[in-house]
Amino acid sequence: MHVNRNRSLPHRRATRVAGTLLATSFALGALQGGAWAAGSAPAGSAPAVPAPSAAPPIAPADEPGSWHSEGLSLDAVENRQVDRYLEHARGAERIISTQIREAARRNGAELVGFEHRLKSPDSLKRKVATYMKGDEKHPPTNVDTALERVNDAVRYTFVWDDKKYTKGVRGASRDLVSWQYNSVRWANTWDSKDRYKAINSAWRDPLRDQKFEVQFHTPASKAAQEETHKLYEEQRLPGTPPARKAELQREQGRIFAAVPVPEGAGALTAPARTRPLPMPAA
Repeated sequence: MHVNRNRSLPHRRATRVAGTLLATSFALGALQGGAWAAGSAPAGSAPAVPAPSAAPPIAPADEPGSWHSEGLSLDAVENRQVDRYLEHARGAERIISTQIREAARRNGAELVGFEHRLKSPDSLKRKVATYMKGDEKHPPTNVDTALERVNDAVRYTFVWDDKKYTKGVRGASRDLVSWQYNSVRWANTWDSKDRYKAINSAWRDPLRDQKFEVQFHTPASKAAQEETHKLYEEQRLPGTPPARKAELQREQGRIFAAVPVPEGAGALTAPARTRPLPMPAA
């Protein structure tokens, strides 16, 4: 059989080129398939079958070491930070309580609820998580800023009869200042008609860098606070609807409106700095 070799040479070359192109096409297809599986398919292309991936991140509700209550949560890192804060407060409280008892004794006050002077872990974590979510007055924030807002991880309540109240508050707050505690908050709400009535003060122990709260009450104002506590707790929860919050506020207002105001209580202000006095021995 006669073969025209002049025509077969281009044919053989074409065949080799076609084979090379086919191999290149297969290689490109494999590379594209790998890219599509990784989630980077070109626009308009059919989605590829996803490649097996690692286990999804643990949901916050299931994260080991996290904390959850009443729709509020802290992740594991935040939860540990609050625990450390509370441990520091426990250490500082032992010294602060010595001075608080002495101030009460010197000024004739009853220390009510002294056994609850340390905020419980769950109560503190609810407050911190609520602060972190933010509200109409404060934007959402981190755990450090939320903890800085906390004044009552350590807290005390002084109670006097109405006739002794004004003099007692002046004397006790003067003692705290003379023992070098810094007054950082003084909220006198005795002049409010239908809201919480008392003086809530916050102080910082500069030696131990610990804030603590001191509430100054009469028997009637303390009773009203306890009666309204559950209403207040429900009102401040993030999930409470606005209409329910308004209803809870009206009910609290009715209770507080009935509290008598001691003479001169509305004019009590934060004490001025005085000459330092020796602190009572621990």
